[in-house]
Amino acid sequence: MIPTTEQAFNILRKYNKESSHIHHAKAVEAAMRHFAKLFNEDENLWGVVGILHDIDWELTQNEPEKHCHIAPELLSAENIDENIIHAVQSHGFGICCDVEPVNIMEKTLFTIDELTGLIITAGLVRPSKSLSDLELKSVKKKWKDKAFARGVNREIIKIGAERMNMPLDDVINETIKALRPVEKEIGM
Repeated sequence: MIPTTEQAFNILRKYNKESSHIHHAKAVEAAMRHFAKLFNEDENLWGVVGILHDIDWELTQNEPEKHCHIAPELLSAENIDENIIHAVQSHGFGICCDVEPVNIMEKTLFTIDELTGLIITAGLVRPSKSLSDLELKSVKKKWKDKAFARGVNREIIKIGAERMNMPLDDVINETIKALRPVEKEIGM
């Protein structure tokens, strides 16, 4: 089954209660929908993958090496389509699992999962506390500062952009554009 947006959030909320995790899911959903549109792909499918990608996070956050390993069981119990399950697992490639992102949807998720965090954090430290005036050059400046958003794995983003066959600057720019319309929904 490919769930609707509402169904996907209901499934996510069964296992994730913290608002920060729901906000992250909304951010990744928005970015995935944006890139689906750019690539002429199924926006609902990509959005649902964005919503469900961290379904097992609250169950594994104290043992991050187990992240993406419990997700298949949780999603299978909900009769979720195997393509979604594979995509969810693949976003942890090289970090906590060996399921490789193979299609453009999976490669995009792999890339923007980390990138959304960097962009949101960059927006929050601006005087406006907004993404409306956030520019690529500001994100690139923060990118170089290893102490800024130190939990964001920049190497994953760089590798992901290469896998997407897109210049890193374009991926960053498009992700900023994707997040602007939902900044209030993602806790900004």
